[in-house]
Amino acid sequence: MDFAKHMLPVTKENVFKERGYFVWCGTMLEENGTYYLLYSRWPKATGMNGWVSDSEICIAAADSPFGPFKHEKVLFTKQQDDCWDRDCFHNPAAICWGGRFYLYYMGNYGKGDFWSHRNHQRIGVAWADSVLGPWHRSEKPALDVSEDGFDSLMTSNPTATQTPDGRIILMYKGVSKDGPAPAGGPVVCGTAIADRPEGPFVKTEKPIMVNPENPWSVEDPFLWYDGTQYTCLVKDFQGYFTKTNTCATALFHSQNGLTDYLPDPEHPLAFLRQIHWADGTVQDVCRMERPQIFIENGKPKALLCAVAVDEEWSETFNLQIPLDF
Repeated sequence: MDFAKHMLPVTKENVFKERGYFVWCGTMLEENGTYYLLYSRWPKATGMNGWVSDSEICIAAADSPFGPFKHEKVLFTKQQDDCWDRDCFHNPAAICWGGRFYLYYMGNYGKGDFWSHRNHQRIGVAWADSVLGPWHRSEKPALDVSEDGFDSLMTSNPTATQTPDGRIILMYKGVSKDGPAPAGGPVVCGTAIADRPEGPFVKTEKPIMVNPENPWSVEDPFLWYDGTQYTCLVKDFQGYFTKTNTCATALFHSQNGLTDYLPDPEHPLAFLRQIHWADGTVQDVCRMERPQIFIENGKPKALLCAVAVDEEWSETFNLQIPLDF
């Protein structure tokens, strides 16, 4: 599949940003004809690394999956109690299952420094009967760290999809504690499966998509079942899988959704860090990641990406790219 050929040009209406905030990863739900963007943001006053300690998840609404979106409410923000997700809510990824909405996210707590928050990252799940709530969070992580192995230090970057028999496959980022402190070991992705969206999840023992040349392999996956196979977009740190030798988004496939992920045989590169505007201009950006696809009536409708235009993060936004499938 040549994924890039299905990406249409964008306009300013497809850009969602907020004054005073870094706006980042987003996921989308539709209810009664309204499209809801559930996204993460954190105050610019905390700096670009504030995502790890001060991010909150909010909801914006529009009449179209392509915007323009308007902020509606804060969904999850810092808590006063001593819970596992007390300080940070990030990486939202939403699905519908059994007539209910489910939201996977990364949560953490820490001492205020980057690494204590990063290494306490865990994956949680929340659920609601309506997008605007009320939402209910899991009291414990839906996917905690393992005692040993590739995800023994932290888990984050969730994405979930439903199997043909109604189960849920969760793909996520994991980091091992078996590496130099504080960063830990390799950055890879793994999978887990459950009968219901809230779990319990049974993990696959080994990581997937492992770059043999560099421990920083992949992160930011998005997984979906396209009717014949499982397809995944994922951030390829080194350009190893895309054969570009630069950070880009790769395209993978698997028959069972849990293992045996292979790059697309003809088009392993899904897309580069470029925005194609409707006026014909192409803008290279510093970051274009955390891809999430809004699927409507079984077809990918919009690709959501978190964008930072430069190394200073002077401008960040969530971009809704129309798809033609």
